[in-house]
Amino acid sequence: MTEAVIGRHKAGVNTFAILVAISFCHLLNDLTTSLLPAIYPILKSGLDLTFGQIGLITLVYQGVASLLQPVVGLYTDHRPQAYSLSFGMACTLVGLVVAAFASGFLVLLTGAALLGIGSSIFHPESSRLARAASGGAHGFAQSFFQVGGNFGNALGPLAAAFFILPRGQSSLAWFALLALAGVVILAMLGRWHKNFGHVRKAKGTSSAAVVALPMPQVRRAIAVLVVLIFSKFFYLSSITSYYIFYLMHRFGLATQTAQICLFVFLAASAAGTFLGGPIGDRFGRKKVIWGSILGVLPFTLALPYAGLTATIGLSVVIGIVLSSAFSAIVVYAQELMPGRVGMVSGLFFGLAFGMAGIGAAVLGELIDFTSIDFVYRVCSFLPVIGLFAAFLPHVMPAGHIKPGRN
Repeated sequence: MTEAVIGRHKAGVNTFAILVAISFCHLLNDLTTSLLPAIYPILKSGLDLTFGQIGLITLVYQGVASLLQPVVGLYTDHRPQAYSLSFGMACTLVGLVVAAFASGFLVLLTGAALLGIGSSIFHPESSRLARAASGGAHGFAQSFFQVGGNFGNALGPLAAAFFILPRGQSSLAWFALLALAGVVILAMLGRWHKNFGHVRKAKGTSSAAVVALPMPQVRRAIAVLVVLIFSKFFYLSSITSYYIFYLMHRFGLATQTAQICLFVFLAASAAGTFLGGPIGDRFGRKKVIWGSILGVLPFTLALPYAGLTATIGLSVVIGIVLSSAFSAIVVYAQELMPGRVGMVSGLFFGLAFGMAGIGAAVLGELIDFTSIDFVYRVCSFLPVIGLFAAFLPHVMPAGHIKPGRN
């Protein structure tokens, strides 16, 4: 009896170590990919780019990742690939080097596309690995995994401000060493994933599980989630791609200072991401989704009219509240469609990338034709779409689904 308890304890320690490792690799992946938008001011002046071209760079990166992630997730649901994570990080490494030495817009787009390919391979399978190491606390595991990526995103502007900005575009290549470290760690995680059977389907089991809700209701719920993803990531595009320019234009901040302000927002987003999963485990994911997207509305409406100090404070609140939704949305969708972890993860990470990319492109063109102040005023109304959360069915944490309200 004692040996069994010790065995379970060791298994729990080992799987938590795997969860820490995959979250750290998520940090490395998203840190390296976040460097591209973080150095947009350098690229804009150095390569004489318009806001529309900057939006197109984001669209290529996010669009490639968006289109490929559901395909990768669906494929690995049926044919799991233990070492695909290392290959994905290797694509990110090459993309960084290409972007570092790009002397023209088309080469820069090629680097962005390679970064998108790397992310499309990394996210679905790493999300599956995090779920395998969750010990049943799926919301916590998804949040812990995602918070690594969010902190990686937050570190990007700091790295740009204090390392790349003083040294120039080519210094981006040094961060390929971080991607190389990720390749090595992910190779070891791939070995664990393979040896412990998580990448092999059990004989005599079906990949599809019985869903309590009729499929039309599941489809409607997924459609509502897609609408909510649109609201969340279109708004986030206005921050991640253009917040630096907004602060420089509205308050006359230096580029380095504006990048530090972007870091503050992204760090707050990382904290919000971590909170969303455990709160969803305890109180229900629908409550988190509802409160996150609609609850941020008063703060987004105030931001375009606030002074500098209030803008930074509001950005912290917006980051925490709005970012708590995504991990809850992913786990909620996995519970709607059990047995489709890779496909669901790929679909929603892909949607996140796609909506962010389209948002960046559309908003960039809108800024060129109007002004950045006008765009921020328009985007402040996007969280109203959070009202659609009322149409989501209630999903029990264990996967039992029943219609109704929380």
